[in-house]
Amino acid sequence: MSDMKRLAQLMGELEEQLVVCMRCGMCQAVCPLFAVTGKESDVARGKLALLDGLLNKMFENPKGVYERLNKCLLCGSCATNCPSGVKALEIFIKARVILAGFMGLSATKKIILRGMLSHPEVFDRLLEWGSKFQGLFTKPASDILGTSCSRIASPILNERHFVPLAKVPFHRIVPSMNTPAGSSGIKVAFFTGCLIDKIYPNVAQAVLDIFSFHGIGVFIPEGQGCCGIPAISSGDAESFEKLLLYNIEKYSSADFDYLVTACATCTSTIKKIWPLMVNTGSSDDLKSKVEKISGKTLDINQFLVSKIGVKSQDEEKTSKNNDDAVKVTYHDPCHLKKSLGVSDEPRMLIKANKGYSFIEMPEADWCCGMGGSFNLQYYEISADIGKRKIKNVKTAGAGVVATGCPACMIQISDMLSKADERIAVKHPVEIYAESLKKG
Repeated sequence: MSDMKRLAQLMGELEEQLVVCMRCGMCQAVCPLFAVTGKESDVARGKLALLDGLLNKMFENPKGVYERLNKCLLCGSCATNCPSGVKALEIFIKARVILAGFMGLSATKKIILRGMLSHPEVFDRLLEWGSKFQGLFTKPASDILGTSCSRIASPILNERHFVPLAKVPFHRIVPSMNTPAGSSGIKVAFFTGCLIDKIYPNVAQAVLDIFSFHGIGVFIPEGQGCCGIPAISSGDAESFEKLLLYNIEKYSSADFDYLVTACATCTSTIKKIWPLMVNTGSSDDLKSKVEKISGKTLDINQFLVSKIGVKSQDEEKTSKNNDDAVKVTYHDPCHLKKSLGVSDEPRMLIKANKGYSFIEMPEADWCCGMGGSFNLQYYEISADIGKRKIKNVKTAGAGVVATGCPACMIQISDMLSKADERIAVKHPVEIYAESLKKG
């Protein structure tokens, strides 16, 4: 009982946020998880009720509540559509931290998060080693998507068609960079992100090509670390803080106008989660540094459209003059549209390439089902959500689907590859960079 009393006291800091929920159930209609399972405990209203039960000591099962909280994509659909303004994502992240701190992390999560992820040099070396030997355990699955599947029975990889690790990660291609502003008069810091660095270095190279074309100065510190979202999503405040401090040290001493990322999740984490998690118990100096960097952070699509002035081609003229244009559709990453309100900009970037003809897909902002670690823990449900996305991609009739999140690229590639669909997956910056080379 004393332990539960202590947990209730810890949960007390969420009380004001929990009471805002009116239990109206509007979150049911937009929750991609509920659409598959139909379980009340899987929707935001059900999770908030469980947290309220812990707070008021109505039951004693913190482990069960923690498991229910982790069965969530953290897509933000509930928060975006809540008429009462419940900050569900903020509540769920803080609650995971409280419960993980109360119960302790599993041995597996400690190894992954504290033993590897929170040590960027170790993490980089391990994945570079993995890239060299992955061919022993995998075989090609789709040439157009570049996916692989497992050669051997594996509890994690067996059902997946995954995008393999790049032969050479971006941090080996470009260890660091510090160039002055050119014709644009703007200098940016480029936060690569783990998935782009280790799986999609081609996206990072496209970003640098765009910066060079527009005369944008670039700062890339040597040895960047993870933004911390895997750690904080698991409730591991210790690893998150370690990565936060590591990255703040890398960037806070440099002079730049904006911090730009091509990863929707990294952008959302730096802009929303970093300030959220330093508000309590952090030094004024750290708060100031985080606030400064967070305030300068922009998604690459938003930066190019709003700060550089990239404009769409005239769609009517493009369609008349180029019958060979490749049809492309776009998937809205949850962290980009729902958390940051960035939706028009990536479409404008795509439309800037007259070699492509843009087609809107149905339910473009419906979650693809990835959800980071959710995909590892609940792959069957993740795949069911992903199949709905692929159905909408096929309905659009496009030969390319673009999206501004590397995690979404991985999930969509998996689903398309397993369905034997010859639809390429690209980042909007790759499509825009192509137009610069042609021009």
